[in-house]
Amino acid sequence: MQKATVTQALYETCAFAVVRTPTVERGCEIAEGLLKGGVRAMEISYTLPNAGEVISGIRERFGHDVLVGAGTVMDAATARLAQMSGAQFVVANCFSEEVARTCNLYQIPYAPGCTTMTEANHALEVGAAFIKCFPISNTYGPSLVGLFKTPTPWMPLMASGGITLENLSEWVEKGVDCCGMGGLLTKGAVEEIALNASEVRRIIDDTRARMR
Repeated sequence: MQKATVTQALYETCAFAVVRTPTVERGCEIAEGLLKGGVRAMEISYTLPNAGEVISGIRERFGHDVLVGAGTVMDAATARLAQMSGAQFVVANCFSEEVARTCNLYQIPYAPGCTTMTEANHALEVGAAFIKCFPISNTYGPSLVGLFKTPTPWMPLMASGGITLENLSEWVEKGVDCCGMGGLLTKGAVEEIALNASEVRRIIDDTRARMR
């Protein structure tokens, strides 16, 4: 899939699971639950050394049915390894020009973690597809969307942290473009993940319908 196509798919699904798992098998279980619930994107965090193996395993089993990204990508070498493992997008807890250049070279959407307008605008200048509001989404909650989007309404925002079933609709109403969720979409058996994913899907779709 091309960079623009993956970016648009992330906009459309608006939600993805933040996954830290030691095995390919568990990664595939989570992917199965997400797909059953209608959430077709997940980020595999490079906080674990086998992230590339998990990405490859999920891509091999599910193909293009699920978007698989790499998370906590802090350097260009990791970005390249993630891309070679099949990662379709890259998310980071910090901003790196080297990672941005690598992602642009291989046409992968990049979402760096930013905390200030200066940092976020610079990230957009070098080709970021989303600005990940991290770690400040936990601190400000949905109100942070306006802090960024009021002066720069064109800025594509990703929030990761502090998003729940109770406040998800407010995030969407405020204008966030993509939401990363951890335990809500990764814990329990396939059926439990599917149930939570279906509720996430319902909230996003209903909220967006009301906003039209």
